Amino acid sequence: MRKHNEKVIPDIYNPNVGSEVETINGQNYLVANDAMYTFYKRTKGEFSPFFLALRDDKKVLGCKCQECGLVRVPPFLTHCPECNFAPTELVEVDQVGVMNSTPPITYFASSLFADMAPYGRGRVILKGADTALSVNLYTTTGILVPGIIKKGTEVKIVFRDERIGEVSDIFCVPTSELTPKQVAKKGLLESEIDWEHPQEPDISRASSEENAVFKKALAEMKSVINEMNGNTRARKDIASWKRDILVKSRGGQFGIFINDGNITLEDKGPDSPDFVIVSQDLRTLLDGLAYRGAITDMIITKKIWISKNKEFVTIFKFDRMARSVARSKKTSVTNSTA
Repeated sequence: MRKHNEKVIPDIYNPNVGSEVETINGQNYLVANDAMYTFYKRTKGEFSPFFLALRDDKKVLGCKCQECGLVRVPPFLTHCPECNFAPTELVEVDQVGVMNSTPPITYFASSLFADMAPYGRGRVILKGADTALSVNLYTTTGILVPGIIKKGTEVKIVFRDERIGEVSDIFCVPTSELTPKQVAKKGLLESEIDWEHPQEPDISRASSEENAVFKKALAEMKSVINEMNGNTRARKDIASWKRDILVKSRGGQFGIFINDGNITLEDKGPDSPDFVIVSQDLRTLLDGLAYRGAITDMIITKKIWISKNKEFVTIFKFDRMARSVARSKKTSVTNSTA
């Protein structure tokens, strides 16, 4: 959800006043934080009715040619070029439509869009419209992965609770994930959707052999986590980050706890986890933590499931920690042989 009183430039990107010394080729250089910026206002012009309808009325408008009847969404034309520039009129369109193509998914966004990722970006043809509207796409089933939304998938427009008159005030989710009442409602808000309780993947009962595999992988994972916690570089990767994570696998479950630079693994999982990780074979998650593959890739390829889309950033931190430990080992070996 969009934060109240959100700034144009978030505080996280605003550095403190100060300076530091960087050493390059044995020479010290003083580097100071500074800024160069320009604030400005821009008008939506003739598109204002479309954005005001999103913000104030929770409606989606299009422009309809008064001669040919073609409805364009968004209403980017005041006159129809197909009808000798006949005037158009604003009309409301439905808030349910179908995807006209399979959307690409952004997992690693730039800083400008980092708070939105992971998200799909595609074009939906709403009922009553003849052109496609470009929107962001999400799922209530955990993290968005390929195959959930594709060409022909029916989706529903959802409105942000906090709206400012931007196209990002809306996004889409598959109608199959909503109740009939939610699908039928005009102006459905994001807060009216249950994002906290996605359907977890079924975990089959473990055989005695699989239980043994789980115990062995868990023991190795404890060692890996302890190594991360003792690595200065890895600890910096989770500085100021706090998460209680419940991990489920065939053979058992446990907790991983991140607390401002510290990471621990405990046999008892949290009672109220921030999110859930499901790794059918615990060795898959272990490989990621041990830098034998990226956990982010394992999620994208559906080998691992997480319960909340926004927690992909935590998974990315796991990958960074694994890389930090590996780099520290490489540096240590290089220094010892120098």
